[in-house]
Amino acid sequence: MQHGITAVVGLDVGDDWSHMYAVELATGEVLEEGRVRTRRDALREVFASRPPARVALEVGTHSRWMQALLLSLGHEVLVADARKLRMIWQGTNKQDRLDARSLARVARLDPQLLYPVRHRSAQAQSDLSLIRVRDQLVRTRVKLVTMVRSMVKATGERLPSCATDRFAERVAGVLPESLRESLEPVCALVAELSRAIARLDVRIEAVARARYPQVWPLTTVRGVAVLTALAYVLVLEDPARFARSRDVGPALGLVPRRDQSGATDRQLGITKTGDGLLRRLLVECAQHILREGSADSDLKRWGMAIAARGGGKAKRRAVVAVARKVAVLLHRLWVTQEDYVPLRNSAA
Repeated sequence: MQHGITAVVGLDVGDDWSHMYAVELATGEVLEEGRVRTRRDALREVFASRPPARVALEVGTHSRWMQALLLSLGHEVLVADARKLRMIWQGTNKQDRLDARSLARVARLDPQLLYPVRHRSAQAQSDLSLIRVRDQLVRTRVKLVTMVRSMVKATGERLPSCATDRFAERVAGVLPESLRESLEPVCALVAELSRAIARLDVRIEAVARARYPQVWPLTTVRGVAVLTALAYVLVLEDPARFARSRDVGPALGLVPRRDQSGATDRQLGITKTGDGLLRRLLVECAQHILREGSADSDLKRWGMAIAARGGGKAKRRAVVAVARKVAVLLHRLWVTQEDYVPLRNSAA
């Protein structure tokens, strides 16, 4: 916390306008209420002449550059985790002005209730954008391939099974004549997406080799590729953020939600907090580890034991449990920079 702060400002950020609500830190008396353009020059004009203040805003598209700007002007900035602020975004009378007021009053009374998030560095954000763009291209390709298969299936025909990156070349000569004119451009787009994804894969590995040597011990876990290891390092950025490796699982939303009231204590689906892309990558790693014919390891044996308990949801529980275990293991390897020993526990 910075010294000399006498005011708290809640800033509800919009794409064009941001609503402000300022109160005195000591008494809670309202000092100012209004709005400011969500632009660098407008914010600089409003906040440059102010004494140091505590500014609270929600995480979002503009929060990164706004936080950097306000910090450079000498203010303390709290970027709130919007998913934790149920009293704001689930209110029955949600207005930007009221949201700004709620942010200011919560930041004045107990800033920890905002669950402040920390933005990663500009370099890490730039490198992570490669992985996020690749993810969008992959998901777009899957949707296009699914559409083509579905349209062909509706004619009574079937397209051959194949890997997604080989889809365009495999189906080029077997499209039904009635759909060829409409589907050939889609297949050409799928082929171009595959080439773009392959180029990104090369670039991602080059970035990992050039700037992130701490990634390589993480890839010694069978099923964890460079893509996942780099995403893990870039999303979390600093292993010291977590006092214990086991804290990473909850931070990435891989633990069950609970509904406890009196004698009732139900476990629900996972919380899905944290970065969704990294969580999906870890789940894919878990599926690879548990796949039939994959390499033997303590992780696989542990997950298979959970799946063997039976029930319709046992396999899904095993996948999530292994994904959580992988998240914890990767943090430990990151800290120690040791290579993973697949059967260490079994050998002991």
